[in-house]
Amino acid sequence: MAASEVHAVVRRFLDRINAHDVDGICRLVTVDHLFVDALAQSVRGRERLRAGWKAYFDLFPDYRVTADRFTERGNVVGVFGSAEATCRVNSRLLPRNHWKIPAAWQAVVRRGRIAEWRVFCDNQPARRILGWEPP
Repeated sequence: MAASEVHAVVRRFLDRINAHDVDGICRLVTVDHLFVDALAQSVRGRERLRAGWKAYFDLFPDYRVTADRFTERGNVVGVFGSAEATCRVNSRLLPRNHWKIPAAWQAVVRRGRIAEWRVFCDNQPARRILGWEPP
């Protein structure tokens, strides 16, 4: 797969995330997809990923990523930018529960689909709002 094609797959994936299109996200990943979050917790498999994104968008209904820079090496793409959202707390979205953080992601593309997606960020602002402690 040519570098520009790899880059295009990752851009489509980011577009589906920003559209909160869980089905679209799942169409762009491999069946054995590996997702690794910022705390190194992982989920493997498209259907487990589907449930995870549904839950995430319910908790952060305005979640959005901004990609400012991309790097590529073969089928691996690095994405650098930011992520932001408002935490839903007690069914409410309050301005004080909004966060925005620098973030990076790594995608491994295999046969036109995202085989692996890794998140690199300090999600402490969201955990603090939700009262969560890292494991």
